[in-house]
Amino acid sequence: MIDWIKIRAQYILPKHLLSRMLGKLAAKEAGFVTQFLIKTFIKAFNIDMSEAKWENPSSYKTFNAFFTRPLKEGTRPIAEGEDVLSHPVDGTVSQFGDIIGDDIFQAKGHTFSLTSLLGGKPELAECFKGGKFATIYLAPRDYHRIHMPVDGTLTDTLHVPGELFSVNPLTAQNVPGLFARNERVVTLFDTPAGKMALVLVGATVVASIETVWAGNITPPAGKYVQHWQHQNENIALNKGDEMGRFKLGSTVVLCFEPNAVEFEELSSGLVTRLGTPFANKIQENK
Repeated sequence: MIDWIKIRAQYILPKHLLSRMLGKLAAKEAGFVTQFLIKTFIKAFNIDMSEAKWENPSSYKTFNAFFTRPLKEGTRPIAEGEDVLSHPVDGTVSQFGDIIGDDIFQAKGHTFSLTSLLGGKPELAECFKGGKFATIYLAPRDYHRIHMPVDGTLTDTLHVPGELFSVNPLTAQNVPGLFARNERVVTLFDTPAGKMALVLVGATVVASIETVWAGNITPPAGKYVQHWQHQNENIALNKGDEMGRFKLGSTVVLCFEPNAVEFEELSSGLVTRLGTPFANKIQENK
């Protein structure tokens, strides 16, 4: 009954309004209030500040600065090897496996549409059909910067407006089409392992999604899909480079072409650490 109430409440709550209001608070230098929120959050989620570049909570003037805190150099070494892809985030594997036609597995009894995930654009989705996907959930305690799992040259960025349901496991099990339903930023790269989609999915109280090449992409949020093409801009990132960040927690979905990668012993519920081996490139994609 409690779980049912939690899910039903998400349909009723003004999720965008709530998220934007909390986003403004998180971006504000509010002195004592900010410090109280940060210290309460550290205690509530048992956050290991010894990994942070600045360990003292007082070093962060806004909650957003704390939430997107950088790590100490060397804290997350990046897996070596041209054929090795590294985990892009600290998080927990939600699901992974084969993309069956246009369907990606979400949770027992639920799939979501690959084409919808990628902004409703069949021409972008076509190359990933029959390929692989992995969905990784970032909990509030996790490091919230996203890094490249492989060298890549950016070809497309899309902002796809949508809902802001929570993306925790309970919601994934109960809200159909969750990850293709929520607001998201889609990024597409050409890589040595073929085309890769790296999708940053928004959620309740996710006040902002940004990339290193464009800054804040949302907010502001429009009513229609926005699509930027970058083929002539030569935006290239190396494996391990930061590519974006969430201001409050969410989920990433990665998609790869058929016969491009083999995952490294993934399992649902596996805790991931940025930089550790994630997948291996299949030889013909060298």
